[in-house]
Amino acid sequence: MAGEEIRQDTRTVEQIVDGMSLFDDDLMSMVFDGNIEATALLLKIILKKDDIQVISVVGQRELQSPIVGGRDIRLDILAKDSTGKHYNVEVQKKPEGAHIRRARFNSSMMDSRMLKAGQDFSELQDSYMVFITQTDIFGHGISIYTINRHFEEIDDIFDDGSHIVYVNGNYKGEDTVGKLMHDFGCKEAKDMYYPELAKGVKHFKEEGGRKRMCEAVEKYAENVRLNSLLVSIKNLMESMQLSAEQAMTAMKVSEADKAMLLKKL
Repeated sequence: MAGEEIRQDTRTVEQIVDGMSLFDDDLMSMVFDGNIEATALLLKIILKKDDIQVISVVGQRELQSPIVGGRDIRLDILAKDSTGKHYNVEVQKKPEGAHIRRARFNSSMMDSRMLKAGQDFSELQDSYMVFITQTDIFGHGISIYTINRHFEEIDDIFDDGSHIVYVNGNYKGEDTVGKLMHDFGCKEAKDMYYPELAKGVKHFKEEGGRKRMCEAVEKYAENVRLNSLLVSIKNLMESMQLSAEQAMTAMKVSEADKAMLLKKL
């Protein structure tokens, strides 16, 4: 019975990986992590700038809040170009994940790490917060929504270097953005337009990187399970006035799970 459960879990993970596209942040982050060629292609198309020279890119970068108890964030892609500009690219399947105030928060977290002590504020580099959403969350049917600050009283921009961009993942045009979004929705590398993206997808879904992708899916599923269990324990503690240990004993939580959950409580 246990062996059958293991085989079933393995099949489930394999099926999940087979069904993934670049709209899944785990796959997207792995494909772009350290992949300067793919990241440069992405940014050039979205920002319509052919002169971007990416010099570094990392996937799944965690930024911790400097405030005790403050909210941390995990970035899908954090890149930097040869002029010092910083780029955060996020993929979101659900509209709530790309809330306009999340864009503001992510931008502020990037900005707060750009200057060292003693540096002048004028040295703060431009930052680009890019959300690629699977649906057209603003509903105007265009491919890209670019947001920059401006003066309300006069027809002029307020050039503070902060830029927010939303890409409509449902856009079906035959231009470069349309082809890029087509590739983001592909489940197989052979169906993609851009070889810079297809190469990474093929590696993590069909070749040597598939094992790592499967492990990431398993880790995510385990985190979801533990977080769900954590919510149930907290609810029991509150409703029955129990300690964490008492609540976990009542729920017959395993010793291995107890050790993990106590770190989160």
